[in-house]
This record gives sequence, structure tokens and C-alpha cells, in this order.
Amino acid sequence: MAYKVIILGSGCAGSTAAIYTARANLSPLVLEGHEPGGQLSLTTEVENFPGFRDGIQGPELVEIMKQQAQRFGAEYRMERATGVTLERPPFTVKTEENTYQAESLIIATGASAKMLGLTSEKRLLGRGVSTCATCDGAFFREKDVIVVGGGDSAVEEATFLTKFASRVTIVHRRDQLRASKIMVDRARKNKKIQFLWDTVITDILDPEKQEVTAVKIRNTKDGKEETRETNGIFIAIGHDPNTAIFEGQIELNKGYIVVRDGSMTSVEGVFAAGDVHDLVYRQAVTAAGCGCRAAIDAERWLESREHA
Repeated sequence: MAYKVIILGSGCAGSTAAIYTARANLSPLVLEGHEPGGQLSLTTEVENFPGFRDGIQGPELVEIMKQQAQRFGAEYRMERATGVTLERPPFTVKTEENTYQAESLIIATGASAKMLGLTSEKRLLGRGVSTCATCDGAFFREKDVIVVGGGDSAVEEATFLTKFASRVTIVHRRDQLRASKIMVDRARKNKKIQFLWDTVITDILDPEKQEVTAVKIRNTKDGKEETRETNGIFIAIGHDPNTAIFEGQIELNKGYIVVRDGSMTSVEGVFAAGDVHDLVYRQAVTAAGCGCRAAIDAERWLESREHA
């Protein structure tokens, strides 16, 4: 038996798509993926999602969405897609446990922020370590923060953070930024932004206190090490879209799924939603909107096939 719709991913995009397709009586199967709930599941306070005046914890928000979708008949399984065959419907989705068939597919596998690879970084994620200034900047009013990176994203994050923080230090492993000239000039003129060149972070303190108090840094040229006090770390070294299993079967651009006419991919009957195709906004609310769009597109596509 083929499902009408299979949704890959259970973050804001995936669960919103599940709510809409379930309400349309399409009985979607949601494969929760390697990071159930998406990046929101790693976030603490969420203050910019509409409808929650006093904010809400990230894991609680994704659980509410899941329960809402289940209320209308969506089926969630704690499985991760390990392979797909997208030549023609019905599409095949393989997990480590099962093989499924789908008349239509919504890909909402998201994108994972690149990290420094520190144990302390993982323990402090959402507790002073962030990958999104737009999401978390307001929590650092009059604080001293660090932005790690040297591209446009890092400079954009740093510039945005100056609206809240008292001081923003861009830490970069080289002696000049990779960002565009206009972005660099803007940052250099901002009195709140400082630069720490030829430097890498080797550790973040203090996981035991559940807060960021300082970083250990090393100069890449002379090897000198020191500890620098700070209140927050924003990692801005890029994202990796979770699209490896789709390579060679669907059109990608720098790893991100290419969409057109709404949420349609290069394969008819396959749709994409959220950070898996969004290189620009990467917000919970925009991902939810994309999930809605993909669900409606999938529903209309299935209807068109029935009446063909």
C-alpha cells in the first residue's frame, strides 16, 4: 500500500505540512528524521513565534505541533530516511527499519548549522551558544558576545547583534574577512564591533554552570593561548542542508533543493519545505509557512492526478 503523502522531517515545516495534509484527509506518514523536531528541539526560549505572548520552549513548541497533526490523523514514526527512489510515483522511501511507498513526497529534512566540534559547545547550545542571532539576539541586551566566522553571515549576525549587545567581537581564524566589501565596511564603521584575527576558540566555559562565562582561544600564528570573558557565542560558519540522499535524483544548488512554482522540486510529485531549500530566512515561522505551501501544493497535485 502506498501512502498518499510521506513527509520527511518533523520540524516546523514537516509538522505544519502534516497538519494541513492530515486535515485534508490524506493520512500522512511523518518520518521524524535524525533530529526529531528540527533545530527548534535544540532551542530553549522562543519569543518570536506568533501566538505565544510570553514565549515558549522550543521542544514544547514542536511537541504541540506534533500533537496537533496527530489529532487530525497524521502518523509519526521515529525513523530516518536512508535512501529514496524518485524516478516516478509511487516513490520509495527506505529507513533502517522499513521500506515505504508514497504517491507524493514532502521533503522537510532541514539544514544543520555547522559547529566548532567542541563538547562544551554541544552542552551549552541554547544556554549561551546560538546559531541564530535573529532568534536569540534579544536575550543578550547589554551583554558582551562573540561571533565566530568570516563570511557575510557572520558579519550580518554581528551587525544585527549590535542592536542589543554592548560589544560584539568577530573571531576569525584568518587575518581578513571573506565577506563582501560593503558588509566589511559597514562592520568596521560600527563602534560596537571589534575583531580578533588569526584566532580560534578551543573551549567554551562553563557547562557546569549551564551558562557561557568565557572562551579559551588560541592564536593560529604564534600559538599563544588565553581565556577571554564573554556572555554568549554565536556560531556563523555556515549550514549543511540535509540532502545527501537526494543527490543525483533531484535538482540541488549548493546542496539546497531548488524549488519553483511554490514548493515543487524538479521531480513531479516531490515537494520541499523549510530550511532544506531556504538559504535566506531560516526562521521557525517561515519554515511553518513553507510547510503549509508544500501541503497545499501536494494536495492539489494529487487531486489533479485523480481527475486526469
